[in-house]
Amino acid sequence: MSRIGKKPVAIPVGVTVKVEDGNVVTVKGPNGELTEKFSPRLTIKVEGPTVVVERSSDDKFDRSLHGLTRSLIQNMIDGVTKGFQKSLEINGVGYRAAKSGNTLVLNVGFSHQVEMPEPAGITVEVPAQNKIIVKGADKQAVGEFAAKIRAVRKPEPYKGKGIKYDYEVVRRKEGKTGAKK
Repeated sequence: MSRIGKKPVAIPVGVTVKVEDGNVVTVKGPNGELTEKFSPRLTIKVEGPTVVVERSSDDKFDRSLHGLTRSLIQNMIDGVTKGFQKSLEINGVGYRAAKSGNTLVLNVGFSHQVEMPEPAGITVEVPAQNKIIVKGADKQAVGEFAAKIRAVRKPEPYKGKGIKYDYEVVRRKEGKTGAKK
């Protein structure tokens, strides 16, 4: 039995959850609205102040979907109430970030500036030249955009220059030593 899938998802005050035909779940809250289509092999029901996910069989595939679906619904509810955020840091001499309208502008050692427009539902804050905060209601979209920002200039192991998550630890390597003859 899936331990995660069996737990009902609590619906907080101010959040509405609708389950439509084809297992399309819509969650509305103070931070926006999220819609997701789930597998028809599962049954999703709103029972009072909770959402319950049930499966039809004990098949291995159904068991894996059971816990996943419950977790995704929980993330949708958390997103429209609290929201999600990822913080990034920029390390390197002359490396910096700035915000120009709805576009993130990165100067990270290239001959040109890298401009990244904000996707729908995502907000980007630049509290300092070397800090970037990505916020939004959709956990997957926040993580994906933060990963795209990091991929512009990944941290390198010799000097530690690049864009990294604030919790990330860059393992440093020793540089070359003198040549032996």
